[in-house]
Amino acid sequence: MMQKINNSRKLLSPEREELILAALGDGVRTIAELANELQVSEATVRRDLQSLESQGKAQRVHGGAVRVEGGRGEPLFHEKTTLRTADKERIAERALALIDDDDSIYLDGGSTVLALARKLSARRRLTVVTNSLMAAAELMESGHRLILLGGEFRPISRTLVGTLTAPIGEALNIGKAFFGTIGLTAAGLSTTDPGEAYTKKLILDRAAEAILLADSGKFGRASLVDSGTLDRLDVVITDSGAPAELVKLLRKNKIEVYMV
Repeated sequence: MMQKINNSRKLLSPEREELILAALGDGVRTIAELANELQVSEATVRRDLQSLESQGKAQRVHGGAVRVEGGRGEPLFHEKTTLRTADKERIAERALALIDDDDSIYLDGGSTVLALARKLSARRRLTVVTNSLMAAAELMESGHRLILLGGEFRPISRTLVGTLTAPIGEALNIGKAFFGTIGLTAAGLSTTDPGEAYTKKLILDRAAEAILLADSGKFGRASLVDSGTLDRLDVVITDSGAPAELVKLLRKNKIEVYMV
């Protein structure tokens, strides 16, 4: 735990950010704890966390933050579900409006797509294909037709991924596919795992309409493995914090962008 700062000199922003990152090395820390230890206001801590998040070094959770190792790490799934929950709920609600009764859809892994899965009781007679065990668990008693991709289990994302997903994935014609991502840049989508990237690309090629659900914290971040180019996307749903330059680029590429 970071010791309370006792220094008459006012710390500069880079100094505070380094101290915050050191504190986050112990796990999730609340804004109140960080403000007390740094002897600054909670508003100052929030600004510092916003800066660290834009650098890909930390991610804000409800009331606090967690560290992202190396700026390219992937939080555990239960940590993801606590990140930017309000943004994810709005994104999921907008995505639901794109789904009609009797549609065939695909649900990728990720906490924002999971938020959408939890809203599908508002629709009837869907055929839902997914590689997400979390989404499948939500839909087991939904009355919708449910098809799971086979594949290798990836614990951190609780998904089935890799080349073993091909036999089922290649046999399907999917109407609307909803994806999450770790990173989104001008080069396209990216993730941390080659097997997951393979499955994302597989479904991108099979879907009539590809819809990305990504909060603004994913914008401008490049992860380890490319998982799809921008020209494969039809729709992006994000929040109002998405950087204007990248939003402009998406629209230039004929991608419909909803900012909620």
